[in-house]
Amino acid sequence: MRAAPTILHLDMDAFYASVEQASKPSLQGKAVIVGGLGPRGVVATASYEARRFGVHSAMPMGQARRLCPNGAYLIPRFSLYRQVSDVVMAMLRELSPLVEPLSLDEAFVDLEAGGVAFDSPTARETGERLRADIRAATGLSGSVGLAGSKMLAKVASEEAKPAGLLLIEPGTERELLAPMSVRTLPGVGPATGEHLRRAGITTVGELVEAGEDELVRMVGRSAGAGLYRMALGLDDRPVVAERDAKSVSVEDTFDVDLHDRVRIRGEVQRLADRCVQRLRGSGHSGRTIVLKVRRYDFSTLTRSETLRGPTDDPAVVREAAARLLEGVDTTGGVRLLGVGVTGLADYTQEDLFAQSLAAEPDGAEGAAGAEGAAGPAGAGGEAAEAGATEAEPEGAPGAREAAETPGEPVASPERRWMAGSDVRHAVYGPGWVQGSGVGRVTVRFEQPGSEPGRVRTFRVDDPELEPSDPLPLVGEGGPEGTV
Repeated sequence: MRAAPTILHLDMDAFYASVEQASKPSLQGKAVIVGGLGPRGVVATASYEARRFGVHSAMPMGQARRLCPNGAYLIPRFSLYRQVSDVVMAMLRELSPLVEPLSLDEAFVDLEAGGVAFDSPTARETGERLRADIRAATGLSGSVGLAGSKMLAKVASEEAKPAGLLLIEPGTERELLAPMSVRTLPGVGPATGEHLRRAGITTVGELVEAGEDELVRMVGRSAGAGLYRMALGLDDRPVVAERDAKSVSVEDTFDVDLHDRVRIRGEVQRLADRCVQRLRGSGHSGRTIVLKVRRYDFSTLTRSETLRGPTDDPAVVREAAARLLEGVDTTGGVRLLGVGVTGLADYTQEDLFAQSLAAEPDGAEGAAGAEGAAGPAGAGGEAAEAGATEAEPEGAPGAREAAETPGEPVASPERRWMAGSDVRHAVYGPGWVQGSGVGRVTVRFEQPGSEPGRVRTFRVDDPELEPSDPLPLVGEGGPEGTV
């Protein structure tokens, strides 16, 4: 908790709808609703003109049409929203190196780290200038909250909506929070809010009066202690410039319930492919595959399977999702399906080399670039398609003569091994830059004295390294050495 309100929270007002109004003058001043337009579509954003009719985010589109029959109903244009978001986020980064985006239209900024604010007057001046600059550059309005913590800054921006600014002076937090609903606090959803209401607690002030011990008894030790601290306005979380993605997922809601099991399996396969596209686009792989099924009666089931190592192989994700579907009863129909990947990593763990190679006869020829030479299960994309180049270590008994010279990269620059080394396979993971000596390499050891078939991942960090040089390996769960 800071002594000055130098943490800023920006929340753009009705962002999607406002972008549509700014890009189409004919929509100015009209009720605009953005979301899925099918019979089971959901409102993503409603303009303030539409909110006067009772339309709000997450409302079924059918209900929105009944409340506001003359509104302009639009499907989302995410590419446009990202372009506008990039403009706004660039303006935030001019204020400080510490900008923590939460979504396309929302972010925290540490003004003190940027040297643009150090007390209440300078923080307020910076916030007002930011709002004016955003309006001038995009034609949109944003609400700004300023406080000594992230939680309070977010509360302030919510209270400032629309198109306002609220600064919470240090020392006034408890007075401000006391009359607010418990749902104002982060992490208090409908279920927790209802549980507290049944206990006679509806405001933040009543949380403080109940005391930490009572809250721990009601909602558990971790949640209860955290809830009590938030009710007191205490929050020491820093603004973090980079936030690691925790999962990647896609889902579809169908206009008509699906009953055909074959059709359901086909949709799951399609979603798995889309999920992998997003996974690769973000530069990640993942270990846990998640299937989400919402049935005809709105009951929602989730099933998950954890692999031996991270993967970005669409075949692996499809197969795992199909196995999960076999354990779900879809009798009666399915209205929504989703596939996700969690346990993300920034490299692909080729942890099934042993299984793949065990199936090959001794002395089998390498399969680099051979069509149909499938890579190991769990391997990422190109490895599964192009196969893996194989050779025995130089000097090993019975080893065939390697076609390549020692140190010569084999196969693609993204996935290659070094002939004449003391490993049988090395696979360069995502992030490797050819010739830079920076990235990750996954190897299978075959040297006498090491565990046969053992796969380990190493980190390589030497910008001076040439492609033909031995690779210095820094162990990530394995020994150090060279390849």
